[in-house]
Amino acid sequence: MSERMPAEGRVFLQTESELAAINMVYGAAAAGVRAMTSTSSPGFSLQQEGISYMAGAEVPAVIANIMRAGPGLGNIGGAQGDYMQCTRGGGHGDYYLITLVPSSVQEMMDLTMLAFELADKYRNPTLIMADGFLGQAMESIVTRDPVKKLPEKKWAITGAKGRPKNLINSFEMNPLDHPARIKLLLEKFERMRMNEVRYEGMLLDDAEIVLVAYGSVARAAMTAMKIAREHKLKVGLMRPITAFPFPCQPLADLAEKGCKFVVAEMSGGQMLEDVRIAVGNQNEIRLSNSYGGVPLTTDQIFETIDLIA
Repeated sequence: MSERMPAEGRVFLQTESELAAINMVYGAAAAGVRAMTSTSSPGFSLQQEGISYMAGAEVPAVIANIMRAGPGLGNIGGAQGDYMQCTRGGGHGDYYLITLVPSSVQEMMDLTMLAFELADKYRNPTLIMADGFLGQAMESIVTRDPVKKLPEKKWAITGAKGRPKNLINSFEMNPLDHPARIKLLLEKFERMRMNEVRYEGMLLDDAEIVLVAYGSVARAAMTAMKIAREHKLKVGLMRPITAFPFPCQPLADLAEKGCKFVVAEMSGGQMLEDVRIAVGNQNEIRLSNSYGGVPLTTDQIFETIDLIA
């Protein structure tokens, strides 16, 4: 990126820290340009204050968090232990980020392009959440046409000559004035829930067992599903593409049909909580997981399918 972006008339900056990076993104995005940064789990934690400020000030930008093992220093193996942090805002205050979860290098590119569109649409930071195994993968991709037309941003700080000044902040001195601002944000997040749910379903029409997985784990789950089908087990796959907003209604519809669920993830069971919220307590749910920077294998997922079948 440091070689390619300047050659294409864009700007690449190597900052001294994640704190500097997110605040530079805040400043650039407030000036109306499309800006992003990327990091891995501990660095993402350092950026939470800046992201909260951007959400409060309605400044759009894109952040990529390529998750590694934690808590603390952990290790550099891939993991999915930042799920709660990413889908619940992560910083202080009432806010959410649309959280896109790719499962291939192609989607890493496509969803990043989509992330900029959604950030501008809602004037909100948008998140790419991937795991370290996917972050280091190398795959062929189909390149997309470059974006040539960007949305107008009349709210941006570009100099006020000939127009009233714009003010971008997240601060209200009088607490009585603040609830109205938060109400507008909450209404925006509800629009996200209504309009931006994305998922991929595979072999769900006759499924009796539904795998729920995202990121690189979804790839192992897909293979486990195929093996299960060879064993005459009616297994399907629900792959969230947005972790926020989470595809609750599609899962609830499958639960209504009496499906059982296997949640596959590289964490202690963080996405499992969202599946339980969606499905309720009437359906059997099992967790197949790994953690600590160790990948979750197809065999492990199939063993859990076999237990619940």
